[in-house]
Amino acid sequence: MNLTKDQRSLMERIINTAETGKAEGNYAAISIYADGPHDIKQITYGRSQTTEYGNLRKLVKMYVAANGTLSAALALYAEKVGSVPLTDNADFKNLLRSAGKNDPVMRIIQDQFFEETYFSPAIKWADVNGFTKALSALVVYDSYIHSGSILWVIRQKFDENTPAFGGDEKKWISEYTKARNDWLLNHQRPAVQASAYRTKAYLSQIEKENWDLSIFPINMNGTNVTPAGNG
Repeated sequence: MNLTKDQRSLMERIINTAETGKAEGNYAAISIYADGPHDIKQITYGRSQTTEYGNLRKLVKMYVAANGTLSAALALYAEKVGSVPLTDNADFKNLLRSAGKNDPVMRIIQDQFFEETYFSPAIKWADVNGFTKALSALVVYDSYIHSGSILWVIRQKFDENTPAFGGDEKKWISEYTKARNDWLLNHQRPAVQASAYRTKAYLSQIEKENWDLSIFPINMNGTNVTPAGNG
């Protein structure tokens, strides 16, 4: 999939806005939601938000290895993340906030981390399955950031094949986004239900036929987003 500079920038800024309310992202953002395994509370952190029982350990280890200003302090927690509950650990959360706010190394590591852990796997999935449109890439990327993958529980709710298997790209993305929207709205967790603003934003772009993401700003949860340097 060949994305232009503006398409790539717009995608990242839309995801950042969906996660932290800021197009440039909030590298220090921490939220606590009861959406961990068995609905336990967990920390979500960073520019595009990664979770305590997901990939936060990987991010912390990457930062520790990069010798940032707070790497030595966070090294004490690196092996605990995801194994020992840290939602009530004020020291750990303060270290994450401070590193995200004050240390350029953390911001560099986060950019690398979100690229390697979410964006690249999402684009690889899109390529393997025959998708070519920028809006398709955005929908897939959002799914990887928000759910870790294209969830089978959603995929099985409609019949269209991916383009690689003879399906129509626009129809697949439309039906997937509608199915995902319904799944979010009917989820047992209120926080997940509330996140349907993401799919509603993409359904709006599908309705506008904005497949190459050339029409902007794009409204994400009340914030108008443009590529960097375009508004």
